[in-house]
Amino acid sequence: MSHPPLVLIHGLWDTPRLFRRLVEQLDGRRDPLLIPHLQHGLGQVPLETLTERLNSQIVDAFGPGETVDLLGFSMGGLLARAWIQQHGGYRRTRRFVCVGSPQRGTLAAQLVPRALLPSIADMKLGSRFIRQLADDHHRHPQRLASIDCRSFYCRLDLMVIPSWLGVLPVGPVQALPAPTHPALITATKPASILAESLLQP
Repeated sequence: MSHPPLVLIHGLWDTPRLFRRLVEQLDGRRDPLLIPHLQHGLGQVPLETLTERLNSQIVDAFGPGETVDLLGFSMGGLLARAWIQQHGGYRRTRRFVCVGSPQRGTLAAQLVPRALLPSIADMKLGSRFIRQLADDHHRHPQRLASIDCRSFYCRLDLMVIPSWLGVLPVGPVQALPAPTHPALITATKPASILAESLLQP
């Protein structure tokens, strides 16, 4: 079975090493594989800037038009969605797997001042970044609707609060058997389920 290139996008305070177990589960069946290292300065880089860096790395790796699949974990899910909606990624994305991502914000970021940690403040409920994504989807719903979107979340998530906000506005939703937010991507069973989703035609 032939698949397009796969891009795995890590979250805040993470590095590409986060995906070690998932890559083991994929076992070379989703090459070519891009896992960009989006350096966020421990929260000091705005999400808009990180999205621009993501765009540059995808274009550098696969050119301006090759179809790709995306998996975004936590903050990485917001970057993937922003790339799809605001950087023309919807024209070249086949599948978007969103994992434990505060798509409508999280209460965990609510008290963080944007002047100090914009990456985190951009994930507040009602932040400008979150509103822009929602407004763009309202105006152009086909940008996500034209893609195979799938959302996975953790019922006991203490980073995405409340956890049911951590899903996309379109596509099927599934809770993973993960006891914590990081376990969504690092534990064996959730990684196996995510790999299965990524390997489907």
